[in-house]
Amino acid sequence: MTITPDQQLIIAVDGHSSSGKSTFARAIARELGYLYIDSGAMYRAVTLFAIENGMISNEEPDEGALIEALDRIHIRFEKNADGTQHTLLNGRDVEKEIRDMQVSELVSPVSRIREVRRKMVELQRKLGKKGGIVMDGRDIGTTVFPRADIKIFLTSEPETRAKRRYRELQEKGIKTDYRNVLKNINERDRIDQSREESPLKMAPDAILLDNSHMTPEEQMEWFRKLLKKKYHADRH
Repeated sequence: MTITPDQQLIIAVDGHSSSGKSTFARAIARELGYLYIDSGAMYRAVTLFAIENGMISNEEPDEGALIEALDRIHIRFEKNADGTQHTLLNGRDVEKEIRDMQVSELVSPVSRIREVRRKMVELQRKLGKKGGIVMDGRDIGTTVFPRADIKIFLTSEPETRAKRRYRELQEKGIKTDYRNVLKNINERDRIDQSREESPLKMAPDAILLDNSHMTPEEQMEWFRKLLKKKYHADRH
């Protein structure tokens, strides 16, 4: 299915932690020739900034200090020669650092701060205002782009997500324990779903995809069918 240049869709991929949102969203963006925006990387970058500037104590962020520093936090994305997209924090490539387990364990408490979310939502809307984007996160279809053309909510069993995340960390040379990864995922689910500001929830018009037993190619085939069905139906 080919999307014409004048359509420039906004595609939102929301879902649980480590459900494969980024991999899926990147694949969709690559297929359509769209810009991919990793909203989770933005929150991770803010968390890294807080860690490096002594704004976290006993696993709790100093909200006042972090809110005051928000105007000094500049995040952007840059494509490398090999096509991979890296996250830059104040001009520095932090793609590897933001995937560290310490950041993973602290990103949810940072993300639930209202002012942090509002700042990131503002930036996300600026990046995607012209369309032709695929953005993944936890509140893209509900808060950032409630009128997105396609909304997908991705989920899978916690154990499946933990295994995938553990394997990903191992491949990156980051040493950790599977039990810690599973505990982190369950805790992030709890925090994400219960926070007051933009909690993780499925938009009423989103399409649910449980990818617990699907390969990346099977997910893409599912998406192609969804796209074909939607845009065939829209023309009739």
